Amino acid sequence: MAESMDTFELAKMYKYLRVCDVEDALDCVGRPNITLVDSAIRPLFLGTKFWGPAVTLRALPSNHPMRVLPRDQAQLAQKLWYEEVPSKSRELNQHVKPGCVVVMDAHGCGEVGLWGSNNSLGVIALGAIGIVTDGYARDTAELAITKTPIVARARGRTYRPGRAFISDVQVPISCGGALVRPGDIVGCDDDGVVIVPSEVAEEVGKIACDTLLGDETSRRRHYERLNQPADASVDIEMLEAFYKPWR
Repeated sequence: MAESMDTFELAKMYKYLRVCDVEDALDCVGRPNITLVDSAIRPLFLGTKFWGPAVTLRALPSNHPMRVLPRDQAQLAQKLWYEEVPSKSRELNQHVKPGCVVVMDAHGCGEVGLWGSNNSLGVIALGAIGIVTDGYARDTAELAITKTPIVARARGRTYRPGRAFISDVQVPISCGGALVRPGDIVGCDDDGVVIVPSEVAEEVGKIACDTLLGDETSRRRHYERLNQPADASVDIEMLEAFYKPWR
């Protein structure tokens, strides 16, 4: 299992890096393709970007249906289901720290809205900077209102009772075909999601920052030729100052 002690500090190096810079660097250290999360798993909203150490959990299909009760007891049926079905979902909160990314393996659960507008805000309030699942997200209009940084395979409509439960927390998982261990660095932008194994995170970050600086320097020259107004992506002086401690 990856160690998370140092990756919270290392993740700061990744602040301005693009997913593509990092994947290029992973190729350079002999980790091509195997760290790419399935391209179908994408941010729900453009502009979502984060880098942080993984906190992991796994969801599995449930074979325990929710009770059918009269209308005035319908909410009780949900409560009873959570009491009757063993789940480790409450253990998640003790592992969420400021700067982490919560990553869920839910590929076997079908259409279950394991992340919605309520529980996602719960982990964000604890300090998580992003959520990645290879399952479904629901309440997406409300997720858009709060600009919750969530990545999912699709938008769903159902809820958890009778369908899925949390079987494991802080264990190695598979998310979108990539291995994710607690403490591995997880990155997301409009291009998708990549996993950086903790043991190569420092080297990958340094190679990626060289790539970023070289590319943005070239882009700025194109901006100048085209009389394109400069934006933050070509603020080379800021980027060089930021990355100087790591180069």
